Amino acid sequence: MNGVAPLGASRKGGEGCVLHLLSPGKMKAESIEALIDENGVFAQQESPPAAMSRNGYFFEESGYLKCDMDDGCETKEETGGEELFDAVNNTVVSGDSIRFFVNVNLEVPLNAADENESAGCVLLHTSRKYLKLKNFEEEVRAHRDLDGFLARASIILDETATSLDDVLREMLKHFAEDPENMEPSCNFEKIMSTLFTDSGTPREGNGTHDVSDSTGANIQTCTSHLKFHLLSDTIQGVTATVTGVQYQQSWLCIICTIKSLQRRHVCISRLERPQNWGENSCEVRFVILVLAPPKMKSTKTATEVGRTFATMFSDITFRQKLLETKTEEEFKEALVHQRHLLTVVNQRPSISDGHKSHGSKPLKLHEFLNVGKGISDDIARRFPVYALDFTDGIIGNNKAIGKYITTMIFLYFACLLPSIAFGSLNDENTGGVIDVQKTIVGQCIGGLLYALFSGQPLVVLLTTAPLALYINVIRGICDDYNLDFSAFYAWIGLWNSFFLVMYSLFNFSLLMKLFKRSTEEIIALFISITFVLDAFKGIIKVFKKYYYSGRTGDSYLEKAPTDAIPSLGINTTFLMNSSVSRSMSLENQTGTHDVHYGRETAVLSLMLMLGTLWLGHTLYQFKKSPYLHARVREILSDCALPISVLTFSAVGSYIFKEIEMSKFNYNPSESLFVLAPVQSLSIGSVMSAMGLGFLLSMLFFIEQNIVASLTNAPENRLVKGTAYHWDLLLVALINTGLSVFGLPWIHAAFPHSPMHVRALAYVEERVESGHIYETIVSVKETRLTSLVANFLVGLSLLLLPFPLQWIPKPVLYGLFLYIALTSIDGNQLFERVALLLKEQTAYPPTHYIRRVPQRKIHYFTGLQVLQLLILCGFGMSPLPYMKMIFPLIMIGMIPIRYNLLPRIIEAKYLDAMDAEH
Repeated sequence: MNGVAPLGASRKGGEGCVLHLLSPGKMKAESIEALIDENGVFAQQESPPAAMSRNGYFFEESGYLKCDMDDGCETKEETGGEELFDAVNNTVVSGDSIRFFVNVNLEVPLNAADENESAGCVLLHTSRKYLKLKNFEEEVRAHRDLDGFLARASIILDETATSLDDVLREMLKHFAEDPENMEPSCNFEKIMSTLFTDSGTPREGNGTHDVSDSTGANIQTCTSHLKFHLLSDTIQGVTATVTGVQYQQSWLCIICTIKSLQRRHVCISRLERPQNWGENSCEVRFVILVLAPPKMKSTKTATEVGRTFATMFSDITFRQKLLETKTEEEFKEALVHQRHLLTVVNQRPSISDGHKSHGSKPLKLHEFLNVGKGISDDIARRFPVYALDFTDGIIGNNKAIGKYITTMIFLYFACLLPSIAFGSLNDENTGGVIDVQKTIVGQCIGGLLYALFSGQPLVVLLTTAPLALYINVIRGICDDYNLDFSAFYAWIGLWNSFFLVMYSLFNFSLLMKLFKRSTEEIIALFISITFVLDAFKGIIKVFKKYYYSGRTGDSYLEKAPTDAIPSLGINTTFLMNSSVSRSMSLENQTGTHDVHYGRETAVLSLMLMLGTLWLGHTLYQFKKSPYLHARVREILSDCALPISVLTFSAVGSYIFKEIEMSKFNYNPSESLFVLAPVQSLSIGSVMSAMGLGFLLSMLFFIEQNIVASLTNAPENRLVKGTAYHWDLLLVALINTGLSVFGLPWIHAAFPHSPMHVRALAYVEERVESGHIYETIVSVKETRLTSLVANFLVGLSLLLLPFPLQWIPKPVLYGLFLYIALTSIDGNQLFERVALLLKEQTAYPPTHYIRRVPQRKIHYFTGLQVLQLLILCGFGMSPLPYMKMIFPLIMIGMIPIRYNLLPRIIEAKYLDAMDAEH
């Protein structure tokens, strides 16, 4: 008997191990019918006693179990204890449930699990949940936990105590005597009481005997009086086999959280002889005690430290080596060697890493010379499921008609309102050549064609702020060189389409593999910032026009009646009546209706913008509230955008109709479809248009592919495949027609496309270490929502100028803020910036928090913010020509990510922060 019996789980099997905490079962003192013989040992009665749970482990009251000295001593089922056993067995000791957890959550291949069913070890924690074994190759905290222990190791070799209470007291005494581990305000008696949870109710009786039970807990027992206590928090290894569940019985990890502690402490005790501390702990040889303060970073808690050491002790070969050590130094060397084995030998690729590694294969030249292969592959991938894009959610069991309707309404407003906003901006910039009407027509035609023929119909096409900027620059060039705007615009669009066709034919979308997640999120956050700046620029214009300068540019106070200012001391009566006095003065002079304008217009505009943002975001988050029915909450959340826009449009146009509001320009076009005179330009002008067309194609290429990549992100769980090359070709063809008819260009829009996916997704909330996460379960991939929404956008031409012109511009600015705020959800860069403002205890247990040192995380975040500032400097520069080259800055982020950042931060940490969840 060597104390560590064969487990039947090899090192390979140990890799499939998880941690599970067993919470103490509910026990009744009355149900224990035991007698103590004269030697102080439990004696079995005539009737078989019921199974009980002590320290979270089942044991028989008939004395010590007959254990064959195997770590996997199986649990016996007694008829008398069947009900109690089943209650716990359903949640903890199910071999099938453990094998399922190993195969699914630990991503072990199914055939491998079948071949080693006896090796499917898991770790059990008292909270009745499975915990994954710590990945020493990826989780940096595993190494730091061991380093911290080795620096001030608390190791007890050959402990002679036999009861669990005595062993724990010796371990705590070892803490107290160690000057490096001393805690000045720590009460070790209180710690000892915290390690256990009292159970049982004493009853009156005589002849009680104090004995030590098999768990080391103090038990008072007689025929009428019983009291015992249980361990509060433990971790133990469990192996799922064909015949049932087996426990690793030679070690036990005890964890405890103590408020008075200043830092974490770990003590390992090797017992001189195996001790029987109850069923499933028949021959304990190693005890690991972990103490930690309560307020710790999520990766530094007592449970996480316990996971580290439990992972190491789950290997039977390692435990055998520890038994052979003679000194503390040899013990430490064995720990270091085991860490090396877990880091280097036990490596297994995960599904997400496999996806990333496949996407990061080096590109080869022949992949670009295979003309049209990407397009043909996209069509072959998507065409077989084309019909399902129209029938999913409509026909069959899983109908989603209600979700489709709410998504159509959301998408209609999400497409129409930016079209109005940017159409109004283009109208001002081009002198009416491209106006609101043409923008709506272009959106309708382009959106319908893309919804019908695209490979990824969840992507939303829109005219965007960068495109409005390009149009403004083109107008300035035409004015400087006396060029026909319509012809020059058309040639730039044709050259842009030509380059996009070349990109798609030569499979240039493969280059998007070089754009890591971090680069995509920089660009996504840049687009969100542009929405915020557009909104604030608009509201600042309103304040300059109405609050500071008055309607005509003169001072507001100069136009007010002189009798309204009796002195230099402006009193409250003047502040309340100034606008009324001014309105009456205007009415007397012109005989018109009473209309207020000035400061009240500016203040109301600000209220409308912030109100639209507040109501939209509140309704968007309403699905997380406990109010109303779940389906009602979901509908309100999906319709947050239209509800907020309609509500505050009514407030601005009806409730405060006497106050003049800023509205978008509307100049009806005589003809919407007029061919541009492309033949009127000289060859030199056409060649200059080629240069601008190339820069524009860079913008299209990056925006289209990055938005499509964010839409097809693995966390969205889309199943019908991608079509990057075909979609790029389709966008080129659509913009060819838009260019020759003088309609505004469109491409994939962020954040509308991910928001479209979110609106069609079924989402559930999950909790990990006290942090709530939203996870997409499935998405209805359909073309119907885009088709109907863009068709309704086309019908909106009938609503011009009224009632669409009743939507005040500040409401559109509030829409921009709402889009920017909701697009930040899930942006890892924004989350890591927020970490700088949080205390460590509030850090979420995300994959990069576990795998990357905190300092490296902040370095990486700072470098990303620097790239973002450079991108904003070019993209938002007051110099129009600098704005046109900012797509090249986006391309320049690729060598920064691959060549510069690895010189500052290790590649493995960069890959971890760029990995999916």
